[in-house]
Order: sequence, then structure tokens, then C-alpha cells
Amino acid sequence: MSQKRQKEFLSLYEPVHDRFERFCRARAFGDMDHRDLMNETLLVAYKKFDELEKRASFIGFLFGIASRIVGNHLQKRKTERLDNAHFDLSDTAQPDLSVDIQHLFEALAQLPDAQKEAVILFEISGFSIKEIMEIQEAGESAVKQRLKRGRERLEEILKYESALKI
Repeated sequence: MSQKRQKEFLSLYEPVHDRFERFCRARAFGDMDHRDLMNETLLVAYKKFDELEKRASFIGFLFGIASRIVGNHLQKRKTERLDNAHFDLSDTAQPDLSVDIQHLFEALAQLPDAQKEAVILFEISGFSIKEIMEIQEAGESAVKQRLKRGRERLEEILKYESALKI
């Protein structure tokens, strides 16, 4: 492993670390530990780093790998779901906010994978529709439709859950 390659990888990774971690937390919720997802993704990304043609699309490269890892993980464990104990909200300062985030992530976990990923990328990670098109390898109308349906379904889930609590 060359020092130059390591430095280049780290120079691309450090500015996107926070966005990548948020994506992994949301994408892995209920399926696997987000730290495991991050570690596996970074290992694969480093091994395949030479295949990355455009350094500007590094974050998309990471998200694509992470999505495939989650998909493979789910394929292996089709019938078994991990409990939510793996989700760590300890770095959230406000307890009320932690509960809200927990409910949001539980609702996100109920969405179909493509919708869940689109909503996470757009709403949580802050990607543009064009960037999501590249990451998901889909057209603009498909991404917009996934966002629309995902938001609508989230609204239904969250309204239903709040109605049950009343």
C-alpha cells in the first residue's frame, strides 16, 4: 500500500466523512450496525480505489458500495431482522430529538429500498436529484417518483404511529 494512495484516499474521505456517516446510520438502521457498514464500505472502497475514474464522484462511489453491502447483507438474512439495539443515539444531545430520530429511522426502515435510499440521500445527506440519479443509476423522473412516494409513505407511517400513541 503506497503512502501516496493512502493520502489521496484520506484526502477525499475526510471532507465527506460526516455525510457518509449520516447516510450509513440511516441506511443500515434496523439491518446492521452502521459502524460495520462504514468499515466494510471503506475497506472495499480502498481496495477498488484505483477503479474510480472521477475523483469528484468519490462520495457516490462510497454510497454505491454501502448500498450493495446492505443489499448483500439483507439477502443473506432475508427472514431475520436485527433489533434496533445497534442504533446509537448517544451523540445526540437532546433526549426528545433522539426519540424523534428513532421514530423517523423506524419509519424509514419500512420503506422499499430504492425509496428509502432516495429519501436518505436527499433529505438526510443533502444530495441533489442529479447526484442521486448517478448514485442510484436511475433517471430523473424515477428519482423524483421515489422521493414523492417515500415522503408520502413516511407521512402515513408517522401519522399512524402518532395516532396510536394518543
